[in-house]
Amino acid sequence: MREATHLRKFIQWKLIMVYLVAILCLTVVLATAIGPVYISPQEIVALIGSKLQLCEAPSSVIDIIIFDVRLPRTFLAILVGIALATAGTTLQGLFKNPMADPYVIGISSGAAVGAALSFTVLPQFFAIYTTPFMAFLGAMFATFLVYNLAKVGGRIPIDTLLLTGLAISLFFSAFLSFMMYRAGHDLNRLFFWLMGSFRIADWTDVAITVLPITVCSFLIYLFAKDLNAMLLGEESAQTLGINVENVKKILLVLAAVITAAAVAFAGTIGFVGLIIPHITRILVGPDHRILFPASALVGGIFLVWADTLACVLGEIPVGIITAFFGAPFFIYLLRKRKTGYY
Repeated sequence: MREATHLRKFIQWKLIMVYLVAILCLTVVLATAIGPVYISPQEIVALIGSKLQLCEAPSSVIDIIIFDVRLPRTFLAILVGIALATAGTTLQGLFKNPMADPYVIGISSGAAVGAALSFTVLPQFFAIYTTPFMAFLGAMFATFLVYNLAKVGGRIPIDTLLLTGLAISLFFSAFLSFMMYRAGHDLNRLFFWLMGSFRIADWTDVAITVLPITVCSFLIYLFAKDLNAMLLGEESAQTLGINVENVKKILLVLAAVITAAAVAFAGTIGFVGLIIPHITRILVGPDHRILFPASALVGGIFLVWADTLACVLGEIPVGIITAFFGAPFFIYLLRKRKTGYY
C-alpha cells in the first residue's frame, strides 16, 4: 500500500513538471512574439529551428529582433524568476512563515545601496558591470551583517534573524533615501533601476547569471528533505540527525547569493519570492522535493508574462507590475495569517 502511494505521488509529480516545462516553453514563444513588431509564433519556431539547422532561416531583421533583443530579455526574466521564487521558497520554509521573501533579511536594501554607490560615488568609473557588481556586494554585505547580528551563542534564532533583517533593511532604506536625495542628475537612472527592468538585457547578462542561479538552485534542492524535517520542529529534525544550525547557515547564504545574482542585473523586483512559493504550495503541497522545482518554473513563467505586460504598457518597470499583483496577495496573506501555515 505504501509503495503504491509513493508510486502514485511520483507519477503525479512527474506530470506536474512535464506540464510546467511545456507551459514555460510555450511562454517563451508567445512572449517573444509580442512587441512593437509582432512576429508570429510560427516564424519564431522556424527561426529557432534554423539555428539548430532544422529548417531555413527567416529574414535577417527578424533574426536580430528575436535573438539580439527579445530572447535575451525573456531568458533573463526566466532566470530571475527562478532565483527569486527559489529563494522565497527557501526562506518561507526556513522561517515557517508565508510572508517571508528574499528581501526579508535586507538583501534588497543592501543591493539598492550598492547600486546607488555605483551611480553616485563612482560615476567616473561607471561601466555596464559596475552597477551589478556593486549591487551584488551590497546584498552579500547585508546578509553577512544580519547573520552576525542575529547570532546568539553560536545559534541563529529564527525570530531574531527576522527582526534583525527588518531593522537592517530599514536602516539601508534610510541610507538609500539620503543617497537619492544627493544623487542629482543620476537620480533618474537610479530610480529606474530600483523598480526593476529587463529592457537592456543581453546575452552577456544571461551568461553571467545562469551559472550562480543554476548552481545555487541545485544546492538548495539538495536540502529539500532537511527542510521537510525542520517543518516538524527543530528538535524533531535534530533527532533525525540533521544539524539544524548548519542547515540554516547554508540555506541563508545560498538564498542570499541567488537573490543577489538576480537583482544585480534586473534591479529590485519585489513580491515574486512572496507570492509564487505560496501559490505553488497550494497547487502541489508543502513537500519541498516538488515545491522547489515547481516554484522555480512558476516563478520563471510569471516573471516573463509580467515583463511582457510591462513592455506592452510602454516599457514601464516590471517591479510595478509585480507590485500590482503582489500587494493584494500580501494583504490576503495577512488576513489568513491566523489560520496557520502549511
